[in-house]
Amino acid sequence: MLLLRQERGWSQEELAARAKLHRNYIGSIERSERNVGVDNMEKIAEALEVPLSDMVLEDAG
Repeated sequence: MLLLRQERGWSQEELAARAKLHRNYIGSIERSERNVGVDNMEKIAEALEVPLSDMVLEDAG
């Protein structure tokens, strides 16, 4: 998620707004302080305009 966000030149605030999530939530996911549920992963993937599978593969790599 972090790399996909950075590739777009978006701040955490921008991604959060596009995904309709809180900025602090996005930051805590990126710092691995929190696990993200499938529902919110789908929101983030949609905001980033990528398939959910791309986000899963990025996190695994």
